[in-house]
Amino acid sequence: MMVPLALLVLGGLAAAVAPRVLARSSWPEREPVLGLWVWQCVVAAVLLCCLLAMAFSAAAAWQVVRGHVFAPAPSGVEEAYGLGLGTYGPWAGGLAVLLACGGAWTGAMLLREVHEARVRRRRRRAELRERAPRLPGEEPSGAGPLVVLEGNRPDAWWLPGSTPRLVVTTAALRRLKGRQLDAVLEHEQGHARARHDWLMHCSSALAAGFPRVPVFAAFRDQVHTLVEMAADDAASKRYGRLTIALALVELNEDRGVFGPAPTPLAQVPHRVQRLLSAAPRLTVSRRLRMTAAAVLVPAVPLLVAFVPGLSALR
Repeated sequence: MMVPLALLVLGGLAAAVAPRVLARSSWPEREPVLGLWVWQCVVAAVLLCCLLAMAFSAAAAWQVVRGHVFAPAPSGVEEAYGLGLGTYGPWAGGLAVLLACGGAWTGAMLLREVHEARVRRRRRRAELRERAPRLPGEEPSGAGPLVVLEGNRPDAWWLPGSTPRLVVTTAALRRLKGRQLDAVLEHEQGHARARHDWLMHCSSALAAGFPRVPVFAAFRDQVHTLVEMAADDAASKRYGRLTIALALVELNEDRGVFGPAPTPLAQVPHRVQRLLSAAPRLTVSRRLRMTAAAVLVPAVPLLVAFVPGLSALR
């Protein structure tokens, strides 16, 4: 059995089929948290296929690697894969090197994404120190969890980091009414609690490193959409869908997002419509079944990889 090739075929099928299936499904908008979980499981399965294929290819090409890979395995397991019989051909070493380069490139893209995010945070924190008003006797600006900025544009955002801060402009304080401000703050805190920044970093790194792989580009696009919907739902649980929908309108109506021309914030009208339509959630039993099914997706590559070894133990 050519385990590396089987794993690569399985990973290719998952990368090609999963984005199409999920793109045609409407349930992720009703359950954005579950949608994020399913996407993570699919991407994890694709990466796991590549990782296991690299390990078996390297073990077939080089005895040193084979000894390390099968060191903890019982007697007879290594023979079940036929790695030393020459059945894998001369391509095993080249495939292992190619996949290793892909893994190194992925790590480099993730490090670059994290570095650029830190640079952006340092720049924004420096801007906060310059722009945030400081009253007599108040702590240095930016020291607390909430920072108020003078600004003519209503805006609010969460600044992650070792000391995360919620930033709100004075225009937002004037524009938002009643519990709308509380709903916006809960929305941003929902991002922080779920650590959506790390999820967005990973998806952006994969899409930037492999722009021609559809599953990674779709993963990035869907993550950027679903994290906002998940945060909207977190706010609506406490303050209601209408409150957070009106807050989104108040914050974005001056940016042209509700006009006919597309803008970078074109998803805002759809988010507002989603909140106002109030589509029912999936049943608990269906959510549990889908969660369990998503967990099985990364388990399939493990099953394919370990079937020959498990068969040898009988």
